Amino acid sequence: MHDFYRVAACVPDIKVGDVRYNTKKIIKKINEAYEYNAGVIALPELTVTGYSCQDLFFQEALIREAMKGIDEILESTLGRTEAVIVGAPVLIKGKLYNGAFVMMNGSLLGISIKTFIPNHNEFYEKRWFNSALNLDTNTVSIGEIGLSTENADYDVPVGNNIIYDINSKLRFGVEICEDLWAPVSPSTSLSLGGAELIVNISASNETVSKRDYRKNLVKQQSASNICEYLYVSAGATESTQDLIFSGHSIFAENGVIVNENIEFIASDYIMIADMDLGKIRHDRLTNTTFADASSLMKERLNDITTISVTDIRIPESDGEYLLIPKTPFIPSSKKKREERCNNIFDMQVGGLVKRLKLTGSKPVVGVSGGMDSTLTLLVCAKALRAINADPKDLYAITMPAFGTSDRTYNNSINLIKALGAEPIVIDIKDSCIQHLKDIGHDINIKDVTYENTQARERTQVLMDYANKHNGLVVGTGDLSELALGWCTYNGDQMSMYGVNGSIPKTLVRWMIESVVENDIFPEANDILRDILDTPISPELLPPDENGNISQKTEEKVGPYELHDFFIYYSIRYGYSPEKILYLANKAFKDDYSEEEIKKWLVFYFKRLFSQQFKRSCMPDGVKVGSVSLSPRGDFRMPSDASGLLWIDEIN
Repeated sequence: MHDFYRVAACVPDIKVGDVRYNTKKIIKKINEAYEYNAGVIALPELTVTGYSCQDLFFQEALIREAMKGIDEILESTLGRTEAVIVGAPVLIKGKLYNGAFVMMNGSLLGISIKTFIPNHNEFYEKRWFNSALNLDTNTVSIGEIGLSTENADYDVPVGNNIIYDINSKLRFGVEICEDLWAPVSPSTSLSLGGAELIVNISASNETVSKRDYRKNLVKQQSASNICEYLYVSAGATESTQDLIFSGHSIFAENGVIVNENIEFIASDYIMIADMDLGKIRHDRLTNTTFADASSLMKERLNDITTISVTDIRIPESDGEYLLIPKTPFIPSSKKKREERCNNIFDMQVGGLVKRLKLTGSKPVVGVSGGMDSTLTLLVCAKALRAINADPKDLYAITMPAFGTSDRTYNNSINLIKALGAEPIVIDIKDSCIQHLKDIGHDINIKDVTYENTQARERTQVLMDYANKHNGLVVGTGDLSELALGWCTYNGDQMSMYGVNGSIPKTLVRWMIESVVENDIFPEANDILRDILDTPISPELLPPDENGNISQKTEEKVGPYELHDFFIYYSIRYGYSPEKILYLANKAFKDDYSEEEIKKWLVFYFKRLFSQQFKRSCMPDGVKVGSVSLSPRGDFRMPSDASGLLWIDEIN
């Protein structure tokens, strides 16, 4: 469903050399994985015998019994549509290889062979095993390697270049342990050849700090190959004669660790994860470097063997184990969130510093008392500090009008003072009244003309003030407003440089919170906290009878947490409206009804298409995250494109 598939890393208890015991434990773990509806089930390297058999691998009895174990495991998969990968030694044409047996529904699809055989430090694998590079055949009959031919004898591919294509739904490749640690691993060519999932069956012993190193390897490999990467390693019941094995299992998705077992020294467990192949397919589609690398490796890719399984439908997942954060732009942990906010703030400041130095100008900001203008003001103040300029070089202008409340007005004034600048107050009510009179608009009709008159008047004041004082108007609009077009064309949509353009509304709040937590402007902390508690509003309609804000943006456009969720999955990954709706219903099931989510998703796509003309001429501003709507950055769309297809899919 929606390109979701479940993987299982199974680490059974084993007894070194006891194939019969191990086979029973392997089958038990596979059956347990079935209960989780896993479509791909992987067990560690050489699980059938145990990795740490050493010279027992030279014993004919062990190799023969290993094939009996594989026969039994194969038989146990009869009638099942899951892909199972099990490690065992295999004798091919008189040479011993370290193999990954890939099976479905009682049939052996292929045997992926380990390429890089470590023979350094604590490893002596070349004493027992040959490399896939030494294979002089690319197929072998099951009878030839000692498997049962009671029902049939058939050929299967062997090597390090096999892609398993299951019903054109899932394409995966297998590599073994040290292959991951090599400068050029088999998974690179397998990924470039079309494998979207790489399974690594491993037996990696544990030493101090090795766990983090291994984790980073998996993370980086999944990123550089733009793939899903499942790593499963032998557990603590391997021999502890000289080494200890930790059973470290990891699942990564394009550079992000999705799941790993927590216990440091572990065995007898199953790790489950859901993968979203839509992410991989989108990023491979848009990443031209990935395509160029495929061309560079063309000769190697010609050797790829693809095994197509067309008569079995691999189980799809409902995404129960997917990580679907409500706020995908914001890290869940406080430490990572603070780090991200600090980095983004530095990028905003760095971009503005460059522009101020280039133009020799001073920043001019319209300050409303809301979060967006507050963040812009903080960036400007920090930029002046970075170039050792006087804080009073910041032209901070507050422009009260018909909807300005005492709370936002006072916060604006007090914040400007706390940052060391001089507040500039320019009341625009009279000029707006005159303008409405000039165009023949009744001031009592509080429509879009009434509202936009104020926004455009503010922009005119800022632009002209900048001209008069050698200033640079720094824009306040954020990513969420740009996506929805919730800005006045040639009003707050326009500036000379924008610093918030790729920061979503849900992140703006945490950006300001980060400034407070880091005491960047300690004198302003109390004011900033009150601004964070103020309802989001453009303040273009008069306050209520008690002087409170009457116009609350989210009542009009919908919750920004929903819209930021829609932005992330529609722009970052190009997901269909149907898939976004499915994910949103899972993520926000306790917050909004399906009807509410659907309503705001329709609203989002309507606005995304109809308001593109505002983004086509948006001002310069640095991209700081994975999503940008700048026509010079990530997002190019005709201003007159039709969104009917997207709306119809939702409805």
